Amino acid sequence: MIIIPARVDSSRFANKVLVDVLGLPMVIRTAKQVQDLDDVVIATDSHEVIDIASKYGIRAIMTSTLHQSGTDRVNECANILNLKNSDVVINVQADEPFIEKEVVAKVIDRVKYNISQKEDFTMVSCYKKISSELSDDPNHVKVVLDTFQNAIYFSRSKVPYHRDHHNVTSYNGHLGIYGFSKQSLNKFCDLDVASLESIEKLEQLRAIYNGYKIAMVEVESKSFGIDTKEDLDNALRIFA
Repeated sequence: MIIIPARVDSSRFANKVLVDVLGLPMVIRTAKQVQDLDDVVIATDSHEVIDIASKYGIRAIMTSTLHQSGTDRVNECANILNLKNSDVVINVQADEPFIEKEVVAKVIDRVKYNISQKEDFTMVSCYKKISSELSDDPNHVKVVLDTFQNAIYFSRSKVPYHRDHHNVTSYNGHLGIYGFSKQSLNKFCDLDVASLESIEKLEQLRAIYNGYKIAMVEVESKSFGIDTKEDLDNALRIFA
């Protein structure tokens, strides 16, 4: 099950999930990008999103206005849908209207593998190589990995910091796709909101702060999250 959290209220880009992206509302374009992979549901706190989703034949579920993160909203939706503990749940951010199917498929495959191997994990996510210049942008989140391809830390800052000022050409740029089993999703959302999560405004830091594992897969992607009007303008130049 692919669940797309869609909160209308955004401090950096008002009503961004409903903004027109090449003829479709952003959240609808995101849903259509991934609908061939699995069942897709939009989890929202907006009656307007419910109505628009219905117009385009996409299922939408009303959720609370009080959630701290998109994943908390996804969890409520998964509970409303009565998914089984072993079901795969993929959180695709509503502001990823150009995300490639292949990227989401790799996350799905890794979650299925972890479930089949009974691996202890909280979530699966993904990253791509980004340029040093792009990594200067705090809207492009960076991730530091261990030798097993698990996340050590995520930051809006440029990490790791190169003290000797080596000419580093690329960093690991995080893509906001999260995969869970239904059981691990419940476990994540039962954790208290972490101080690091509140500081960086990155929900995945809740898992790391509490000592849980985030397995990462490397992908190739031209997509990026639309956090600002400038991001949208840039994306339209690239993908139009």
